[in-house]
Amino acid sequence: MEKIKRNILLNPGPATTTDTVKYAQIVPDICPREKEFAGMMKGIRNDLVKIVHGDPEKYTSVLFCGSGTLNIDVVLNSLLPEGKKVLVVNNGAYSERAVEICRYYGLPHIDLSFPVDEVPDLERVEQTLKNDPDIALVHTTHNETGTGILNPVREIGKIAHRYGAVFTVDTTSTYAMRPINIEEDNIDFCMASAQKGLTAFTGLSFIVGKRSEIEKSRDYPRRSYYCNLYMQYDFFERTGEMHFTPPVQTIYATVQALKEYFAEGEEAKWARHTRVFNAINEGLDALGFRQVIKPENRAGLVCSAVYPDDPEWSFEKIHDYCYERGFTIYPGKISTTNTFRLCALGAIDEPDIKAFFEIFRDALDCCGVSVPVKYDVGGRDK
Repeated sequence: MEKIKRNILLNPGPATTTDTVKYAQIVPDICPREKEFAGMMKGIRNDLVKIVHGDPEKYTSVLFCGSGTLNIDVVLNSLLPEGKKVLVVNNGAYSERAVEICRYYGLPHIDLSFPVDEVPDLERVEQTLKNDPDIALVHTTHNETGTGILNPVREIGKIAHRYGAVFTVDTTSTYAMRPINIEEDNIDFCMASAQKGLTAFTGLSFIVGKRSEIEKSRDYPRRSYYCNLYMQYDFFERTGEMHFTPPVQTIYATVQALKEYFAEGEEAKWARHTRVFNAINEGLDALGFRQVIKPENRAGLVCSAVYPDDPEWSFEKIHDYCYERGFTIYPGKISTTNTFRLCALGAIDEPDIKAFFEIFRDALDCCGVSVPVKYDVGGRDK
């Protein structure tokens, strides 16, 4: 097997992949309606439930062709009964995306907003549910990828269940990285895409959740054709296939990625991500960078660093310098603060981060940015 040039992607997905996952796509052509291919998808569906420790009798997974945003669309439009409301616990760009989806479908909803650098106030969440018995679905994000904040999903889910609501969680940037136990964490539905924690490729997304709630949703309003959860689930159950054409090569890569996930093991994989995350934090601290999220509220996967107050700083120039040398950094996603992100994602480890910071330091020097980086007096250092 010829070795492929290895780039270190520190963006929040797609991730750095192994050569074995890349080469898994090179297979004889196959019609995805063959029984052999349906058998592969059945195996994937079972494995996806296993990753979050779900009881296969109680939980299932449903595959879709698309990016992670498709999952949010699917759960919101499919799992809301007629005349009921969605409560979005919103403290970041991806929870805000859920609000936007509600608006586009015209779904009755409450946008319970919190500052992007703060953990949601559980008392406000409970009071909102208590005051409005029409709330039937609560949605939030596990790790807000725009900032790296970790939301208390277990506690939010407990509150949601207390008031009879279904709890859906966007786990796109935690699934198969930060350990999740779907039942113990009070999650009814979680979701991700193959190019994130599984370190496969873009094009395959999936939702893991309760069979009983999916089956109940058969009688809910049908707001989308392609993105209807029950329709896709029912087709899988009856035929073993996706309702519409699946991303064939990505399926093969995902099968290999799942093998590598289970070979490494949940604990070892999380330990590796943690090593990478700690190395990123240490590197940023050594250069004097401030971060948006307090250490105790970080999910352990995304570092969101604030641009220094230096006239020589240029994210584009720094990015290009690193990119030309095999490292990708990513702009921030906070409307009120200029930031960039470094992510502990993909098939990388601590030595890769040490190598990156050598290049990053050279980039700062080349651009004439002072080190340690400077901030105007009065800024809050977290």
